[in-house]
Amino acid sequence: MPPSFALALVALTLIGAARAEKVQVAVAANFAAPAKQIAAAFERDTGHQALLIFGGTGKLYAQIKHGAPFEVLLAADATTPAKLANEGAAVANSRFTYAVGSLVLWSAAPGYVDDQWRVLHRNDFRHLAIANPKLAPYGAAAAAVMTGLGLSEVLAPKLVQGENIGQAHQFVASGNAELGFVAMSQVMQDGKIDTGSAWVVPTDLYPPIRQDAVLLDRGKANPAAHAWLAYLKGEQARAVIASFGYSPP
Repeated sequence: MPPSFALALVALTLIGAARAEKVQVAVAANFAAPAKQIAAAFERDTGHQALLIFGGTGKLYAQIKHGAPFEVLLAADATTPAKLANEGAAVANSRFTYAVGSLVLWSAAPGYVDDQWRVLHRNDFRHLAIANPKLAPYGAAAAAVMTGLGLSEVLAPKLVQGENIGQAHQFVASGNAELGFVAMSQVMQDGKIDTGSAWVVPTDLYPPIRQDAVLLDRGKANPAAHAWLAYLKGEQARAVIASFGYSPP
């Protein structure tokens, strides 16, 4: 390799490294697995690094309002990003739907949940896990399903509430609850539910779980924040999102 070419290559590498930035992304708990895959591809393809912080959407909102240094929010609903924009904490015209979530009734035990809701009607279990309906969109969706099936009062004594959908899933995965309402993305990989047994809840039983992303005020001047949002709209990110059971926006 000629010395002049080698020097040019080193110079280009250093320029690329200098331009690479980091972005702090607050991510709804249900989107943890796809976000990790997308972040790895994002760093490989752009040189920027996405630092992911996971939590319930309600809790992430509270942290943002109290000064947490997040630059982008991937929420589990559409309401929270809109609220942040209205309050001046996010850039209004940056908001878009990156995924539409699906709810499943899931057990870590194979064959425990059938492809209907008969397991709920039998009511022969001790604990049913859900995310807190007041804080988590998936919890609100689960509450709507139980109400629609006329089972809210019957099941109320058996409910165990997680702070977010990640904790609700952990209750079931650990065996502390025999079954629970979780996000499909938590139990699906490569287009199929790969563990336990599940009932995919018909979407007409709960309001659409539209998940919006938004650029937060702290990220306005960060090229990596803008690049992350653009990457999330791209073909590669959308393929990952679909593989975890999300519907397209």
